Amino acid sequence: MEEDKKGQATKSSDEAGKKKAAAEPDSTDSSVVKNEATSSGKPRGDTKAASAPSQKEAPEITNKLREFRIDRMMSKAELARKAGLSVLTVARIEKGYGCRMDTKRKILKALGLKLSDRRKVFEDV
Repeated sequence: MEEDKKGQATKSSDEAGKKKAAAEPDSTDSSVVKNEATSSGKPRGDTKAASAPSQKEAPEITNKLREFRIDRMMSKAELARKAGLSVLTVARIEKGYGCRMDTKRKILKALGLKLSDRRKVFEDV
Protein backbone atom coordinates (compact mmCIF):
# COMPACT_ATOMS: atom_id res chain seq x y z
CA MET A 1 0.00 0.00 0.00
CA GLU A 2 1.11 3.50 -0.70
CA GLU A 3 0.43 6.68 1.23
CA ASP A 4 -1.03 9.72 -0.49
CA LYS A 5 -0.28 13.34 0.37
CA LYS A 6 -2.65 13.37 3.34
CA GLY A 7 -1.06 10.28 4.87
CA GLN A 8 -3.96 7.98 4.06
CA ALA A 9 -3.24 4.52 2.75
CA THR A 10 -4.29 3.91 -0.87
CA LYS A 11 -4.20 0.78 -2.93
CA SER A 12 -1.44 0.44 -5.42
CA SER A 13 -2.33 -0.01 -9.06
CA ASP A 14 -1.13 -3.65 -8.89
CA GLU A 15 -3.53 -4.52 -6.09
CA ALA A 16 -6.44 -2.72 -7.78
CA GLY A 17 -5.71 -4.61 -11.00
CA LYS A 18 -5.73 -7.94 -9.18
CA LYS A 19 -9.14 -7.28 -7.61
CA LYS A 20 -10.57 -6.12 -10.95
CA ALA A 21 -9.25 -9.24 -12.67
CA ALA A 22 -10.75 -11.43 -9.95
CA ALA A 23 -14.16 -9.81 -10.46
CA GLU A 24 -14.12 -10.32 -14.23
CA PRO A 25 -14.26 -13.88 -15.60
CA ASP A 26 -11.19 -15.14 -17.36
CA SER A 27 -11.64 -15.56 -21.11
CA THR A 28 -10.46 -19.17 -20.84
CA ASP A 29 -12.94 -20.05 -18.08
CA SER A 30 -14.81 -23.19 -19.21
CA SER A 31 -18.08 -22.00 -17.66
CA VAL A 32 -18.10 -18.91 -19.88
CA VAL A 33 -16.93 -20.43 -23.15
CA LYS A 34 -19.93 -21.15 -25.38
CA ASN A 35 -20.20 -24.01 -27.83
CA GLU A 36 -17.51 -25.99 -26.03
CA ALA A 37 -18.17 -29.72 -26.12
CA THR A 38 -19.57 -31.18 -22.92
CA SER A 39 -18.93 -34.63 -21.54
CA SER A 40 -21.92 -35.90 -23.52
CA GLY A 41 -20.35 -34.65 -26.76
CA LYS A 42 -23.07 -32.07 -27.37
CA PRO A 43 -22.07 -28.44 -27.81
CA ARG A 44 -23.17 -25.84 -25.30
CA GLY A 45 -24.86 -22.58 -26.09
CA ASP A 46 -27.01 -21.67 -29.06
CA THR A 47 -26.95 -24.50 -31.60
CA LYS A 48 -29.96 -23.51 -33.71
CA ALA A 49 -27.80 -22.27 -36.55
CA ALA A 50 -25.57 -25.33 -36.42
CA SER A 51 -28.26 -27.96 -36.83
CA ALA A 52 -31.35 -27.84 -38.99
CA PRO A 53 -34.57 -28.90 -37.27
CA SER A 54 -35.71 -32.34 -38.32
CA GLN A 55 -39.42 -32.89 -38.77
CA LYS A 56 -40.70 -36.36 -37.99
CA GLU A 57 -43.73 -37.57 -39.82
CA ALA A 58 -46.59 -39.16 -37.93
CA PRO A 59 -46.70 -42.94 -38.19
CA GLU A 60 -49.37 -44.49 -40.37
CA ILE A 61 -51.68 -45.21 -37.42
CA THR A 62 -55.20 -44.26 -38.35
CA ASN A 63 -57.97 -43.46 -35.96
CA LYS A 64 -61.28 -41.67 -36.02
CA LEU A 65 -60.89 -39.92 -32.70
CA ARG A 66 -61.31 -36.45 -34.17
CA GLU A 67 -64.55 -37.42 -35.93
CA PHE A 68 -66.01 -38.99 -32.77
CA ARG A 69 -64.97 -35.98 -30.68
CA ILE A 70 -66.52 -33.49 -33.12
CA ASP A 71 -69.71 -35.58 -33.42
CA ARG A 72 -70.12 -35.23 -29.66
CA MET A 73 -69.38 -31.48 -29.90
CA MET A 74 -66.39 -31.76 -27.57
CA SER A 75 -63.25 -29.67 -27.68
CA LYS A 76 -59.84 -31.26 -27.28
CA ALA A 77 -59.58 -29.63 -23.86
CA GLU A 78 -62.92 -31.05 -22.74
CA LEU A 79 -62.03 -34.55 -23.92
CA ALA A 80 -58.64 -34.30 -22.26
CA ARG A 81 -60.21 -33.16 -18.99
CA LYS A 82 -62.80 -35.94 -18.98
CA ALA A 83 -60.20 -38.58 -19.87
CA GLY A 84 -57.61 -37.30 -17.41
CA LEU A 85 -55.08 -36.60 -20.18
CA SER A 86 -53.27 -33.56 -21.48
CA VAL A 87 -54.53 -31.63 -24.50
CA LEU A 88 -51.19 -32.32 -26.17
CA THR A 89 -51.74 -36.07 -25.83
CA VAL A 90 -55.21 -35.84 -27.41
CA ALA A 91 -53.82 -33.73 -30.26
CA ARG A 92 -50.99 -36.17 -30.92
CA ILE A 93 -53.36 -39.15 -30.99
CA GLU A 94 -55.62 -37.32 -33.44
CA LYS A 95 -52.58 -36.69 -35.66
CA GLY A 96 -51.92 -40.42 -35.81
CA TYR A 97 -49.30 -40.99 -33.14
CA GLY A 98 -49.62 -44.12 -31.06
CA CYS A 99 -50.61 -44.31 -27.42
CA ARG A 100 -50.91 -46.80 -24.61
CA MET A 101 -53.84 -49.15 -24.23
CA ASP A 102 -54.78 -47.46 -20.95
CA THR A 103 -54.93 -44.09 -22.75
CA LYS A 104 -57.26 -45.56 -25.38
CA ARG A 105 -59.48 -46.93 -22.61
CA LYS A 106 -59.67 -43.50 -20.94
CA ILE A 107 -60.60 -41.85 -24.25
CA LEU A 108 -63.33 -44.39 -24.97
CA LYS A 109 -64.85 -43.86 -21.51
CA ALA A 110 -64.66 -40.06 -21.89
CA LEU A 111 -66.46 -40.30 -25.25
CA GLY A 112 -69.20 -42.39 -23.64
CA LEU A 113 -68.36 -45.49 -25.64
CA LYS A 114 -68.05 -49.08 -24.53
CA LEU A 115 -64.71 -50.82 -24.62
CA SER A 116 -66.14 -53.12 -27.28
CA ASP A 117 -66.44 -50.04 -29.55
CA ARG A 118 -62.66 -49.60 -29.60
CA ARG A 119 -62.33 -50.69 -33.24
CA LYS A 120 -64.71 -47.92 -34.31
CA VAL A 121 -62.32 -45.29 -32.98
CA PHE A 122 -58.93 -46.99 -33.04
CA GLU A 123 -58.45 -49.19 -36.09
CA ASP A 124 -55.11 -50.63 -34.94
CA VAL A 125 -56.56 -52.44 -31.90
